[in-house]
Amino acid sequence: MRIETGTALDFSAVHYFTFDDLSIILDVNSGSVHVADEDTLKFLDLVKAHGWETAQTMMAEAVGPEDAAEIADGLAELIEAGLLFSPADFSDYKPHTEPIVKAMCLHMAHDCNLRCRYCFADTGAYGGPRGLMSLETAKAALDFLMKASRHRTHVEVDFFGGEPLLNFKVCKEAARYGRALAEKNGKVLKLTLTTNGVLMTDEVIRWAKDNQIDLVLSLDGRQKVHDYMRPFVGGGPSYDRVIPRYQAFIDQADEDQWYYMRGTYTHFNTDFAKDVIHMADDLGFDRLSMEPVVAPAEAPYALTEADKPALMASYDELTRHYLAAREKGKGYDFYHFNVDFDGGPCLPKRLVGCGSGHDYLAVSPEGDLYPCHQFVGDEAYKMGTVRDGIVHPEIAEDFQKATVLTKPVCMTCWARFNCSGGCHANNIRYGGGLHEPYSFGCDLQRKRIECALYLEAKRLLAEEETAE
Repeated sequence: MRIETGTALDFSAVHYFTFDDLSIILDVNSGSVHVADEDTLKFLDLVKAHGWETAQTMMAEAVGPEDAAEIADGLAELIEAGLLFSPADFSDYKPHTEPIVKAMCLHMAHDCNLRCRYCFADTGAYGGPRGLMSLETAKAALDFLMKASRHRTHVEVDFFGGEPLLNFKVCKEAARYGRALAEKNGKVLKLTLTTNGVLMTDEVIRWAKDNQIDLVLSLDGRQKVHDYMRPFVGGGPSYDRVIPRYQAFIDQADEDQWYYMRGTYTHFNTDFAKDVIHMADDLGFDRLSMEPVVAPAEAPYALTEADKPALMASYDELTRHYLAAREKGKGYDFYHFNVDFDGGPCLPKRLVGCGSGHDYLAVSPEGDLYPCHQFVGDEAYKMGTVRDGIVHPEIAEDFQKATVLTKPVCMTCWARFNCSGGCHANNIRYGGGLHEPYSFGCDLQRKRIECALYLEAKRLLAEEETAE
């Protein structure tokens, strides 16, 4: 196939990069990923700068006519097959016209027994009075979910805080009520609890196991990092308190019981790869997540532009460790390195991403409804109550309409369908609003996706070698 002279190629529809031993090309719209060589990437650079014909002439001078023709022909075949520079097709996208809630975050406690320095929830109180959710309110929230989920058969609830185990009795009763209610309504209810681990007694561990409660366990990595960022109310360290509890849970958990160690990195540990590696190698945890802190610029722990080189280097270090561990049969799951070449998200998910405000809601201890846990306590985003339902549908509509298609910056970004426009709360508070993403987070997201693409390409290449 020949590329016609003057053909304009949309370079926002491709992304290419080299990581260690692989050069990779991503076709943004089709999701196709190609392993190439450095000369192919150089040719693409020339095409971008000078156009196809001139690039082929310049490439012939650099590598010889035969090699240049082989590179050009190979790329042209991919273009013809719709696997490179493929056009965007949103003709099948039909936005939902009304919210169908499938998940809720129940704030069981607006209080906490830790005083984490970076806490977005104002030490668990969310800017209001400290308190616990009553069983009556929890039941009302579950009743609301069963109705608001309409025809959906799978629904989810996360017991959240603050620290939800401060309200363990109500968590237990709410779980029992929710499961019975789901069965009555022909639904399957998945339950998750997010905890700092301090109150994870043997009773809690047995309850989680016996009732198939998935857990998100807060841990920031190395002891010095965790103890500095996550002290007790009186300032004392918490690492030695929670590690034995976490290990006891994992030792007793069923093989199919889901958990994640969930950490936060800040300006004080830009070498966060060492924290993830500590959790994997030293502590033996194998389902890990480490998120960047998002904070006001004046916060001492806030990430800065000057931190970016160290953060990128840390992702590189983690990628290499992840690959080496996998090759040794000691692999672990790192949340941000999960990518599926074959069974990726459907078109609506690629465009919308976060379902906050329309298929995911948060419930305060008093029963107030908000788009997500990040908005709880902000009266401007109060959508209604679990008893009265949604009384401000315009909030849901605004969030529902916030897609990749409404964000000009996203529409020129190669990661747009992997990230789907980013976190709405971060965009509103630290970006330019609901339709303008938080740019610092975008840079980190793009880096993580590159690492994930590299690791998945290495896995597939290894499988091909084994098959041969």
